[in-house]
Amino acid sequence: MTMRNQFNPQSDRRQFIKIAGAASALSTLTLPSVHAAEGAGNKIQLALIGCGGRGTGAAGDALYVKNDNVELQLVAMADVFEHRLASSHEEITKFTESDPDKVNVPEDQRFVGFDAYRKAMDLLRPGDIAIFASPLAFRPLHFQYAIERGLHVFMEKPLVADGITAKQMNELAAQADAKNLKCGVGLMVRHCRGRQELHQRIADGEIGDLIAMRAYRMHGPVGSCFSTAKPADRDELMWQIERFHSFLWASGGLFSDFYIHQIDEVCWMKNAWPVKAQALGGREYRDKYVDQNFDVYAVEYTFDDGSKFFFDGRTMTGCRNDMSSTVHGSKGSAIVSEAGHTPGKVRTFSGQRQNRRDIVWAYPQPEQNPYQLEWQDLVDAIVNDRPYNEVPRGVEASLVGNMGRIAAHTGQEITFQQALDWPHELAPNIADFTPNGPAPVMPDADGRYPIPKPGIVRDAEYELLT
Repeated sequence: MTMRNQFNPQSDRRQFIKIAGAASALSTLTLPSVHAAEGAGNKIQLALIGCGGRGTGAAGDALYVKNDNVELQLVAMADVFEHRLASSHEEITKFTESDPDKVNVPEDQRFVGFDAYRKAMDLLRPGDIAIFASPLAFRPLHFQYAIERGLHVFMEKPLVADGITAKQMNELAAQADAKNLKCGVGLMVRHCRGRQELHQRIADGEIGDLIAMRAYRMHGPVGSCFSTAKPADRDELMWQIERFHSFLWASGGLFSDFYIHQIDEVCWMKNAWPVKAQALGGREYRDKYVDQNFDVYAVEYTFDDGSKFFFDGRTMTGCRNDMSSTVHGSKGSAIVSEAGHTPGKVRTFSGQRQNRRDIVWAYPQPEQNPYQLEWQDLVDAIVNDRPYNEVPRGVEASLVGNMGRIAAHTGQEITFQQALDWPHELAPNIADFTPNGPAPVMPDADGRYPIPKPGIVRDAEYELLT
C-alpha cells in the first residue's frame, strides 16, 4: 500500500501559453550536485512544506523510490500548524519504522510559521528536493525560494487559481529550466503506464478522431469543502488556511482542487486544451454552511475543432456516486478512468456501448501505482540529468479548471485566453501574511462569505470574492 492511499484515501499536447524566456540551457547545477554532500553518501534530501494528508502521502511515496544510484531521506518539515506537522511526522515515522534511516527530522528541523518554508529549505543542499503541499496560494512564494536555493521541486496540484499567478508560475518555470532544475507536479495520472499506452493508442487512431468526452466526480463532502461559521476563538486567516477547500483564494475551491485530474486526463487524451467553456452550478441545502463553493457543477468545454468535453461535479450526500472518465471516437471509445484515479483499468472498445464483447484492448492488471511512478520518474530525471519540468503543463491544466469554474460562477461563456488574462489576483501580498492578520476574503456581520451569483455578478468573480 502506498503512503498516499494510506493517509489520503481520497496521476504532443497543444500549448496555449508561451513561457517567456524559456531557455533550456544547462547551468552549473549538473549531476554531481544532485548527489549528497561529501561524506554523506548518495542521498537526496527532502524537505516537506505543507504537512497535511496530501503532503504526508507525497513524502511517503518519495521515500520508497527505487533507484540504484541514490536514496531519499526526509530531513526537514514545515507547516503553519504545529499539530499537523506533529501528526505528519508521527505517521511517516511509523510507516518507515522498518527503515528508520529514511526519516531524520529531529525537533530542531521541524519548523512552524509563515517563514517555516525558508528554514526547511535552508537545510537542503543544491540538488535536493523540496515538496510543496500547502494550499496553492503559496506556490509562487515557495517555488521562487526553491529556485534561489538551487532545489528540485515536487508540487501538488492544482498550481494556480487565477491568471496573474499563472503567468508568475510560468516565469518561475523558465527560471527553473535555466538552472537545470527538475520540477514535478502531482498530476500523477500522466505517469500511469496504462493510460500512457492508451494515449498512444488513441494518437495512433485506434478509436478514430475524438468527438466527445465526458467525466464525472460525484460524491459526498470530503476534506474541508464545506465550512460552518468560524469559532470566535480562531484567527480568521488561520481558520481559512486550515479549511482551504472552502475558500477560492486558497485553493480555487473544490472545483479547482478536486476536478483537475479528470479535466487533465481527458484533455491529454485529446492532445489539446479547450478554447472555451460554458457552465451551470448552484448550492443546495446550505443553511448552516458559509463557504464559497457550489454543490453542483456542469461544464461544457469546447475544443478548437468543435468537439465537446462534458464534465459533471457534485458534492452532495445521498446521491449517486461516480468518478470516471470516458472518451468517444469516430471508430470506438475508451475508458480513461473506471472508478477513481488508481487503478485506471483502461480499455478500448470497437463501439460506443462499451460492452465486454466489444473490448479491443485492455491494460493488464494489476497496475503499478501512479502516485509512486510520478516520483520514480522525477528521481530518474534528476539522476540521469534529463530535462524535466511539468510546471507549464500543470499551469495549463489549472487554467482549464479555472475557466470552467469562472464560467459556472459568472454564468458567462469564458475562453481560455480570458482565464489567462483575468485581471484579478485572488491572494495578493501573500508574502506579508501574519497569523492574526486579515484574510484575502472576510466574512460579513453574520459570519458569511461572498458566494458566486451567476447572472448578477457576471464579469467580476474575483472582485466579488476577494
